[in-house]
Amino acid sequence: MYTHSKQVITAGSPITLAKKAIIMLHGRGASASGIVALASRLNLADTAIFAPQATEHSWYPYSFMAPVESNEPALSSALELIDELVNDITTQGIDKKDLYFLGFSQGACLTLEYVTRHANRYGGVIAFTGGLIGEKLNTNNYSGDFGETPVLITTGDPDPHVPLSRVEESVVILKRMNAKVLLEVYKGRRHTVSAQELELAVQHVLNNGLATGA
Repeated sequence: MYTHSKQVITAGSPITLAKKAIIMLHGRGASASGIVALASRLNLADTAIFAPQATEHSWYPYSFMAPVESNEPALSSALELIDELVNDITTQGIDKKDLYFLGFSQGACLTLEYVTRHANRYGGVIAFTGGLIGEKLNTNNYSGDFGETPVLITTGDPDPHVPLSRVEESVVILKRMNAKVLLEVYKGRRHTVSAQELELAVQHVLNNGLATGA
């Protein structure tokens, strides 16, 4: 079993000049550079972009709905890496209210798991096809108040990796913790990120000063 080293691709504005920051988490078998490529579709402005790279291109070895123990120590290592990155960003002057998160698939699951374990008033959260992690969800892991942070969760129905039931269960938990969640379900959509989802991310999450032309 593996853990993650701190390998982070940066793009966008230098953090010393940026007004916002976004952490982008890639999916299984993908790369940090691949998820950063989405930034050009989101019209990010004055934004420092951070994309960590998973060891062996996977944040954890098995399904996000496997028992948590089977995905250790990789899962805890991934969560710790994100937490370290958040601390790096906020230490350099970016408030959490100006910090955004985006992930796809395995990266979306990890995004939701991290922010729900550390609920706060963030700039926004975008989870393209994902849900909270675990065979059964342990709500004792989740704490804090999102303070009406805008959250977009999208998924296909059916999706080969992410059951809609888990996505819906995740939405209930986030809403209970005061997140402003928009769930969009696309019938028959394959496991990808569509142009419509990118547009929705700009409209629902990134239109409060992070994006231009929204």
